[in-house]
Amino acid sequence: MSTHKIIGVIPARLGSTRFPQKVLADLCGKPMIQHVYEGAKSARLLTDLIVACDHQSIVKAVEAFGGRALLTSKDHVSGTDRVAEIARKMDGDIFVNIQGDEPLMSGTMVDKVVQGLLEGDAQMSTLARAMTGPDGFQESRVVKVVCDESGFALYFSRSPIPFFRNGPTPSWLKHMGIYAYRRDFLLDLASSEPSSLERAEGLEQLRVLERGGRIKVMVTQEDSIGVDTPEDLEEVKKILWPSTSL
Repeated sequence: MSTHKIIGVIPARLGSTRFPQKVLADLCGKPMIQHVYEGAKSARLLTDLIVACDHQSIVKAVEAFGGRALLTSKDHVSGTDRVAEIARKMDGDIFVNIQGDEPLMSGTMVDKVVQGLLEGDAQMSTLARAMTGPDGFQESRVVKVVCDESGFALYFSRSPIPFFRNGPTPSWLKHMGIYAYRRDFLLDLASSEPSSLERAEGLEQLRVLERGGRIKVMVTQEDSIGVDTPEDLEEVKKILWPSTSL
């Protein structure tokens, strides 16, 4: 067990343009946020786990299944800002941003991204899945990442990267929606302005790269699905309850 104090934070907001109240949507008999919480709770390296939300209805839902939730500002633009509010109020060495719309994110995936900070001097880490084949490569909703030889991110994009000039797609990295930050780095990041590439791609991690920061990318064979629409929720249901697809 690590001697670091590692706080898992699940940012969750009630409003969503494409899928209102999705964190409370029923998923196989439980609100989606409960699946996220239970997956993160199984991580070995977390010292504490908190849902950081913007509405009392989420607090009630989390407390109903025995979880811990704290109200945060309704004005936050990103999950990082919501996690940073918790970091300002709590002691901790490492804060992990576990997105509230990733119900398939496992405890081993959480541990993997934390390990990216424990094993070196990186200030921030994230997770990617090694992919072989074209599925998802051309989709803008699937974020891709390319890394240097030491496993640090060179760039994240919604576009297909790298471009395979001489043939079909052999292998690439699908970025997963989870981040770990050292506390001081997180607070500095949250106090900075969005960058030009961040605005262009709609990817907040690009702010780190534009400011000269480094992001350690840990690679996994596990997968997760971000739920942005009701159709995504149905896809996750088929994974959790395969009989529903018959």
